[in-house]
Amino acid sequence: MRRRLRYLGVALLVVAIVAAAGWAWYTQPQPLLPEATASLASTSEVMFVENDGRLEWTPADNDYATALVIYPGGKVPAAAYGPTAQAIAAAGYLVIITPMPFNLAVFGIGAADAAIAAHPEVATWALAGHSLGGSMAAQYAADHDAQVDGLAFWASYAATDLSGADIDVVSIYGTLDAGADRMSGAESRAQLPASTVFVPVEGGNHEQMGWYTGQPNDPPATITRQAQQARVVDATVAMLAGLDGP
Repeated sequence: MRRRLRYLGVALLVVAIVAAAGWAWYTQPQPLLPEATASLASTSEVMFVENDGRLEWTPADNDYATALVIYPGGKVPAAAYGPTAQAIAAAGYLVIITPMPFNLAVFGIGAADAAIAAHPEVATWALAGHSLGGSMAAQYAADHDAQVDGLAFWASYAATDLSGADIDVVSIYGTLDAGADRMSGAESRAQLPASTVFVPVEGGNHEQMGWYTGQPNDPPATITRQAQQARVVDATVAMLAGLDGP
């Protein structure tokens, strides 16, 4: 009997080790591009700080009233959206990227809470999210409709019904993204306000929504990452500008 229990204990330990190794492999983050690392610094246009694990960029003149919180895509490190955040901040906004537990936003839907609490000076809040991050940002917006006035999907779609929400929404996606039809189709539109702006990026794909590599099953883009990013930044800033009022 003791021998059987010992064998059972060993078997359970092996299963636990294999499961832990499999989880570690699954959550292994995608590699960053050099531009992502380079963006973690202040410039003549923006100031960069790391605040309690969050990555934050502010306009150099510190003059802003609207802020954007970015939820990263699944298995994508927060820094992968640094160049995007830097460019949006240069347009006059506080931009905060919230790292996610295990690099999966489904485990950090409430991550915006700490960012909002840390910046009482901000009058208007918006969220953006890439892929899984966008769906989880939408869930946060649905649960905090009195706090969130804007939402930007980057190659993503709502996993909850926002059709009746009083929120400005922009959905930006690459036309070559394998999920483009889901992001822009009737099912997605039915979940969003009628005023939602859809921005197809011709020749864009999924990975080029950030500055990382190794996105599985992603068709190659026919435009440069810089060109796709310019569209993402412009469309997101246009949404934020609308929140600032006339």
